[in-house]
Amino acid sequence: MVQVCLNGPRGAADGAVVPLTPEALAESAAAAVAAGATDIHVHPKTPCGGDSLSPRVLATTLEAIRARVSVPVGVTTGAWAEPDPVARLERIRSWTVLPDHASVNWHEPGAEELAAALIDRGVGVEAGIWSGTDGAARFAKSPLGPGVLRVLAEVTDTSPDTAQDTARALLSDLGTAPHGRPVLLHGEDGGAWPVLRLAGRLGLATRIGLEDTLLLPDGEPALSNARLVAAGLVQYGSARRSS
Repeated sequence: MVQVCLNGPRGAADGAVVPLTPEALAESAAAAVAAGATDIHVHPKTPCGGDSLSPRVLATTLEAIRARVSVPVGVTTGAWAEPDPVARLERIRSWTVLPDHASVNWHEPGAEELAAALIDRGVGVEAGIWSGTDGAARFAKSPLGPGVLRVLAEVTDTSPDTAQDTARALLSDLGTAPHGRPVLLHGEDGGAWPVLRLAGRLGLATRIGLEDTLLLPDGEPALSNARLVAAGLVQYGSARRSS
């Protein structure tokens, strides 16, 4: 599985290649799927470019993407989109169009309640376990663990020299199959490509896209999510064969 992360919290300042509007996200998603992506992660945006959990914003984005692709589509529930845990939970409960899955960062306040609400609504939960946080320890004790869709092992170390070591430490903290759920391993910025290659060697699911990096493996600017996916599949395959 290679998930494409279309935009993340990036905005207009990160360049015109980052899709922000529902139409641009749908077009980018379609191209990424054509390039080989099997799953989509997106941050729905307000007209001003901020991440939003609004039911209206979410519905418009999901409907636009689903009109172009047939793969699962997931969204963020990051605290930056709605810092108040109670308000964030109310947003989730007010969604009128549901994503296939949603990421929940386990170190954030209210994560357990948020995940439970999503599961109750039939939305798959990606348990986001960030390196450098207590997310792994919290998740290990969570009664919701066996019910999540998968674990997102998110390596926040952006150094290309140390990101793989940080990833291995995070996987060690999680165990090889936490609660028996599959693991998706990914990095960000300078750590994105080294961690993707590690995922290939370990045979884990991974993701790539303009949320995680704006650069191709050779350091050239990525002009689209599709190009990142195509490069990611090559990198992943090469790493897998050499393992």
